[in-house]
Amino acid sequence: MTNEDKAGIKADTKVEDKGAPLVERLVTTEHKLSIGKKTLEYSATCGTLLLREVEVTEGEHKGEKTRASVFFIAYTLKNPKKPDKPEHRPLSFSFNGGPGSSSVWLHLGILGPQRVPADEMGHCGAPPYGLVDNEFSLLLESDLVFIDPVGTGLSRMAEGQKAAEFHDYQRDLDAVGEFIRLYLTRWGRWASPKYLIGESYGTTRAAGLARHLQEKHDVHLNGLMLVSLALDFQTLSFDAGNELPYPLYLPTYAATAWYHKALRPAQQKKPLKQIVAEAETFANGDYWLALMQGSRLTPAERSHVADQVALHTGLSADYVLRCDLRPTEFRFFKELLRARGQTVGRLDSRFLGLDRDDAGEHPEDDAGMNNLVGAYATGINRLLRERLGWTGDQPYLLHAPLWKTWAWKGYENKYLSVGDSLRRALHANPAMRVYVASGYYDLATPHAAGDYTLSHLGLREPLQGQIRVSYFEAGHMMYIHQPSLARMAAELRDFVRGG
Repeated sequence: MTNEDKAGIKADTKVEDKGAPLVERLVTTEHKLSIGKKTLEYSATCGTLLLREVEVTEGEHKGEKTRASVFFIAYTLKNPKKPDKPEHRPLSFSFNGGPGSSSVWLHLGILGPQRVPADEMGHCGAPPYGLVDNEFSLLLESDLVFIDPVGTGLSRMAEGQKAAEFHDYQRDLDAVGEFIRLYLTRWGRWASPKYLIGESYGTTRAAGLARHLQEKHDVHLNGLMLVSLALDFQTLSFDAGNELPYPLYLPTYAATAWYHKALRPAQQKKPLKQIVAEAETFANGDYWLALMQGSRLTPAERSHVADQVALHTGLSADYVLRCDLRPTEFRFFKELLRARGQTVGRLDSRFLGLDRDDAGEHPEDDAGMNNLVGAYATGINRLLRERLGWTGDQPYLLHAPLWKTWAWKGYENKYLSVGDSLRRALHANPAMRVYVASGYYDLATPHAAGDYTLSHLGLREPLQGQIRVSYFEAGHMMYIHQPSLARMAAELRDFVRGG
């Protein structure tokens, strides 16, 4: 850390007592970042904003009640040409998914001024890991605000508040939407071009917010950047009677088997994109029609379909038959390389794991997540304390298991789908553009499921060109793969610059 990085802390940095009332704290530091021949001078502000609600008793205003504190990290570029007009520079709000994930992945993976380094494939290496300047940062084109939803990162509920007040699809939109309104107001950024960038459940949140911000706060966005799309949960849920996921996961099964050289020799010789395209043709045609037949398939038809599924996935035809032609994702993770004593990752199926034995149905851990969590935990804690001047003993929660108790009020007994929110937001604001990034090795939110969702939005013809989809030879966090990182960073910059 340079002396320039250390200088300029402008706010109270006292340690917050455990159990003390929530307060707003802000710490600002000044930094420089070199990107090519350019040197960016920027301010970093980390801290908390309080979410409050007006208390009314018997029709009388009784003041405001603090509901939660939302932790954020914001980076604002200093513009020597227009030093007094930062409000005209694009502003991107970023968050990740889960639900229950902090904003650390996009922050330290691709967008922020620092990132966790990885090798060509995406391995983060051995502890204690690293933290380096990020020449791919979106800060070149946009100011950045990383939001930790309540219950993640350093964001917390006030004492006496119930989790249901925040850990629910609509309540989450309310809280994050209110934070965005507050930030725009406090920092005078209403005149800025405004973007959201979310990953995984963060795309669910971003699509919902695009409409929520219009209806609740009269905020119209310039664009959405959606990484690893999850807009329609029916496409991702392997439930009895729901046939959609099987054909939508199959192209990623095929890509995964190809990567690990688990396909038949003739298939293995083909390039990845041909493997994926052939799998999509089969999945959208003969496989889909066979699944729709159910038990009406004849034994000969079942045998034929099983052999075709095996051809594309690397599984044995016998195993596919024993799965009733429907291998679920966790069965695939375990079965594909069972004979080698290895499992494949969910977030990134290029990564391999080891279990206690090879007899089970499900892997013990996600090899893709295991590669990341230690490195990113080290990275965010170093960033906060070594560079940004944040103090305190409160743990930074990378990913809290909020999905286990997340509420879906209004969506009971049906699948959450926010595609119509995105459609309505685009119809109301035809100038808004959408960038989608999908990974061929993502078995959490497969690219074919995202494509299916986008093709079923009901978006009218003149606006269909507002959505651009880009595919990467990597997983859920495609930016850990070095070639994907470089291309994705360039595409994000072009997207914001184009607005």
